[in-house]
Amino acid sequence: MGSYVPATEDQKQKMLEAMGLSSTDELFSHIPSQVRLQGKLRIPEGLSEMEVLRKMEDYAGENRIFRHIFRGAGAYDHYIPSIVKEVVSKEEFITAYTPYQAEISQGILQSIFEYQTMICELTGMDAANASVYDGAAAAAESVFMCRDRKRTRVLVSETTNPQVVEVMKTYCHGRQATVEMVPARNGSTDSEALKEMLDETAACFYVQQPNYYGIIEDGEALGELVHEKGGKFIMGCNPIALAIVKTPGECGADIAVGEGQPLGMPLAFGGPYLGFMAATREMMRKLPGRIVGETVDTEGKRGFVLTLQAREQHIRREKAGSNICSNEALCALTASVYLSAMGPEGLRKAAVLSTSKAHYLQKELEKAGLPPAYEGEFFHEFVTDALQGAEKILKALEEKGYLGGLPLPDGRLLWCTTEKNTKEEMDELVSLIREVGNR
Repeated sequence: MGSYVPATEDQKQKMLEAMGLSSTDELFSHIPSQVRLQGKLRIPEGLSEMEVLRKMEDYAGENRIFRHIFRGAGAYDHYIPSIVKEVVSKEEFITAYTPYQAEISQGILQSIFEYQTMICELTGMDAANASVYDGAAAAAESVFMCRDRKRTRVLVSETTNPQVVEVMKTYCHGRQATVEMVPARNGSTDSEALKEMLDETAACFYVQQPNYYGIIEDGEALGELVHEKGGKFIMGCNPIALAIVKTPGECGADIAVGEGQPLGMPLAFGGPYLGFMAATREMMRKLPGRIVGETVDTEGKRGFVLTLQAREQHIRREKAGSNICSNEALCALTASVYLSAMGPEGLRKAAVLSTSKAHYLQKELEKAGLPPAYEGEFFHEFVTDALQGAEKILKALEEKGYLGGLPLPDGRLLWCTTEKNTKEEMDELVSLIREVGNR
């Protein structure tokens, strides 16, 4: 009976009469009066469209928009070809949701199937699902693909994004699984510490590649250690980096997960983003959420269906393998269009430009008095000491429209570049930092 239901007062009255009722109060009379709303809701009166637009513009005006971005830490400012938004803004994609009835959902099912195929090609894995809510959720979900009655310990590298770790701990808290952090050494996972922590009770080991500090981990060596003890190896990947570094498949990973935001989604305050998940053939049936498969109809024509598992499998509470029963279809489509528009060479070029600019910036920052904190090979993020003081540096940069590196708890700065950063703005950033040091 809400005001958003397109029914007039006369139509509402006729519906009540059809039920043998005279008023909406009589309709809800079985609800105890003490739990029913007394009086009106304490909310402002409605506004006109023009007034709402003006108010929203005022709110938006309070945002600080940075022209020059040198911060990543999980969300990255990559160039997005204009065709991406043009395609995904089409009405048939925006309004499509759950493809339960395959016979009338072939378009959306095919788009998900193509997305899954691209994720498999990108990760070197055998199967992928229809995407989950975000990269952190994907990492947390992957843990329960590995756990069993005897193996309940979850080992996670200390070099993982802290926000991802918190989500994993939240998931595990409610599932009687323990998360144990594997120490870092010189910005990378300490393989000796991992070796000591692995035993027959360890279900899996998760490592981020490149890690939170931007360093490229030795995925193959870490994977071998885990498999020697019978555990599963999970890699959390930056999808752009996969264009030039070894894939999870090449590193022997059992599961590959990651945040798909770099694949055509702009920066936003929390999303919506998407988490991608892929696995080996042996782990395929444990993948949560939707999986679209290819088949043929009775006439031998190509078709697509939801396959391997029923949606209801994941809503049976204590028997559920996962609490994911939806998918980020529009975001997954965005990633598919982005990857199609970029192509293998375009994606590789974006990756090469991102990493080459990061290496240039690191050397220039070192000359300006910000030495690198670690010596390992890195992709497009790196950590520097902040001898002049992180707060002082970031404040000076913000005054000139620069979003500097992310301040870490130890006082250091985590910097990031993408293909969008120019040499001119990097040189100006370094110049501004020199000024801070000379004050």
